Amino acid sequence: MATIKDVAREAGVSVATVSRVINKSPKASKKSIKSVTQAMALLGYRPNANARALVSQSTNTIGVLVFDVSDPFFGTLVKAVDNIARENGKHVLIGNGNHNAEDERHAIELLINNRCESLIIHSKALSDKELISYANEVKGLVIINRYIPEIKERCVYLDNYRGAYLATEYLIRHGHRNIACIASLHKIEDVEQRVKGYLAALNDHQIELPKSYLEYGEPDSDGGECAMTNLLAKSLPVTGVVSYNDNMAAGALSVLEDNGIQVPNQVSVIGFDDGLIARYVHPKLTTIRYPIQMMAEKATRLSLQLAKGLPIENEPMKFSPTLVRRNSVEKAI
Repeated sequence: MATIKDVAREAGVSVATVSRVINKSPKASKKSIKSVTQAMALLGYRPNANARALVSQSTNTIGVLVFDVSDPFFGTLVKAVDNIARENGKHVLIGNGNHNAEDERHAIELLINNRCESLIIHSKALSDKELISYANEVKGLVIINRYIPEIKERCVYLDNYRGAYLATEYLIRHGHRNIACIASLHKIEDVEQRVKGYLAALNDHQIELPKSYLEYGEPDSDGGECAMTNLLAKSLPVTGVVSYNDNMAAGALSVLEDNGIQVPNQVSVIGFDDGLIARYVHPKLTTIRYPIQMMAEKATRLSLQLAKGLPIENEPMKFSPTLVRRNSVEKAI
């Protein structure tokens, strides 16, 4: 990995000049800015954001990166972080990443430059390499809902594969064989893992279904409506539906009701997350509980320990999903 000395040597300037360019000092000449910028690009050098921000002092601030804070799932995550922050006299700053690499990168840099001494990062678009680089710079950085082997002791994550397997197997135990899956169209590992869990459960019970039983949509109620509508349009003999999350399941329930299909008498539906909506749709939604509050609390406590340089207990970082039985699943006719 290139250092500031390497950049200075490549640009033919002093380390002090490189520092002035990096920190946007008015004393840096146009010529030096150009030569240093070119050298940084050539060497792949990125200034240590943590060193830039924390060179003077840290603040009592915890930074949180989420997909979208307006999503109830991430609202629960942020609330859990805030609870632990308050217990420790800290404040919380929030950035939205939108599952977009540039947005995630910008948000993380912003949080660091605001001297957040701890970071809880929910990133799906940035590469493992880039997140490892941030982790090397910021000792209080913890990844949530993602597993990176090189920094596994700083990753708090869920067994998504197991959750989808549980959901699918639950329908199978109720006699369902024509089981569809509505999944998110976002290109993230959660989707891949849940689809794999769904397919594995079918395979383990010798159930073969065509690819037309798998539909994708946005991970919200509108996406669930679209995916369920597409399944109905194919005239498939579906009796069970495994959904990527509760919001998509709610959309599927709405479409089934609009088309005179009774749930669970004719079609059983199972969600994922156990969000607030699962208890208020009709019928109440059988789902897979995602313990995001517990995970966020764990991640925050770990982040605070790391930021202080305290020893870390050797505890499991992988959380397990569990089934929540309500009223949207019934035995197949």
